[in-house]
Amino acid sequence: MRALISVYDKTGVAPFARGLAELGFELVASGGTAAELVGAGLAVTEVEHVTGFPELLDGRVKTLHPRIHAGILARRDREKDVAALSEHGIEAFDLVCVNLYPFEVAVDRPELDEAGLIEMIDVGGPALLRAAAKNFRSVTVVARAQDYEEVLGELRAGEGTPTPELRRRLAATAFARSAAYESAIARWFQREAGFPETFVPSFDRVRELPYGENPHQRAAYYAERGARTHLLGFVQQLQGKELSFNNLGDLSAARLLAAELDRPACVIVKHANPCGVAVGDTAEEAYAKALAADPISAYGGVVVVNRAVTAALAEALVEQFVELLFAPAYDSEAAEIFSRKPSLRVLEHTEQRAPDDAEREYRRVLGGLLVQDRDWANGSREGTKIVCGEVADAQWDDLLFAWRVVKHVTSNAIVLARGGQTIGIGAGQMSRVDAVRLAIEKARQHGHALEGAVLASDAFFPFADGAQLALDAGVAALIQPGGSKRDAEVIDAVSAAGAAMLFTARRHFRH
Repeated sequence: MRALISVYDKTGVAPFARGLAELGFELVASGGTAAELVGAGLAVTEVEHVTGFPELLDGRVKTLHPRIHAGILARRDREKDVAALSEHGIEAFDLVCVNLYPFEVAVDRPELDEAGLIEMIDVGGPALLRAAAKNFRSVTVVARAQDYEEVLGELRAGEGTPTPELRRRLAATAFARSAAYESAIARWFQREAGFPETFVPSFDRVRELPYGENPHQRAAYYAERGARTHLLGFVQQLQGKELSFNNLGDLSAARLLAAELDRPACVIVKHANPCGVAVGDTAEEAYAKALAADPISAYGGVVVVNRAVTAALAEALVEQFVELLFAPAYDSEAAEIFSRKPSLRVLEHTEQRAPDDAEREYRRVLGGLLVQDRDWANGSREGTKIVCGEVADAQWDDLLFAWRVVKHVTSNAIVLARGGQTIGIGAGQMSRVDAVRLAIEKARQHGHALEGAVLASDAFFPFADGAQLALDAGVAALIQPGGSKRDAEVIDAVSAAGAAMLFTARRHFRH
């Protein structure tokens, strides 16, 4: 039996190779891998002794040779293939172990220029993986260090031959690894291409989930390969039940909104929409205000705070039914308090890392994928035009706060706010006037006074009726994109009520 080993990441390769040698495998290895194995006291045949050629072009050409690839690709159940090997004095390989140059990691290394990155593009490695995977009925292909132990176990149990099921599964892993690798390279070459003709993202499974949105649906969470961070990157679960599909969807919505708020803030999300958002002088104050915004909807929600959780905040949280809590840190006393509710999922964000500004949003549609830039636009005074009335400083703060929140509410979306707190949210309505009506009803249901409140609308008011409904309820200032054919009618209605209105010239639809 014969094994070809050529790995960039040498973690665990010496024990794996030793296990192969103990099973009677001849070890063939290239360059640095051969040196690693020899240093571990193993007998190794170097690739150049098999091919009859030294490594060429500074190592660019090592294994691209008929004596290597024919030994991998020969089908052992075909007499002509076996005869061809014999005729040319080529020995077959029974196992190929390869991992690739870490191009995806190299992309994030600022010291590497374009020429340096191109040198990190592996050519021979993917060719070896694909050849061995194609011939999986005769060859075992190992593309990941985490498979070493399982392969050795089956080799020992099967007297040197893994089961066909394992060989097929390893082949699938090898092809997926090769495809993901080529995808990363293609994305790098297309980094300035906007939306390329062929779009090839790749994702790695982080964990399987107990089920999807509903119990009859299977689900898993994947992280995009090459992303600067992801939803569970640098996140530690301190306690609680297993994370669910719906937990993660709501967590993403809450985290994206919380990232827009600089002051101590709390975001409570239910079914992908914020139901309570607030800022305060402390995290405790922000949570109290966010919960008071809509305490009924907050039941069983996902809570994100952007400051450390103290014992006082922990005590307030355990009084409510919270599905998941996410924060950057926790006091030791807080952890003890949360232990009273062992089902509560408590997640700690151990390292803050902003996502890539160029990150795209994907939405699966029937037989295809919709791709767009993320809506990273953050509300600020710049580019915002006062079209009627006067805006006090306190109103500016509330208007920009509501504008940042409404971007994260399902359209048609209306947010009512006052004092750094949402007091009414109308989400997902087919008409904008209904979204206004719902937001007002929510505010009144929970005892929030509407006099002097502000309103944010994710898109323009097509008629004056929605704005008039809010004005009649006591709203004193509105912020919206503008751009309707009837903007003048809306402005007249706001002016007549003695209120103020801002146009942002930027829409925030979210579906």
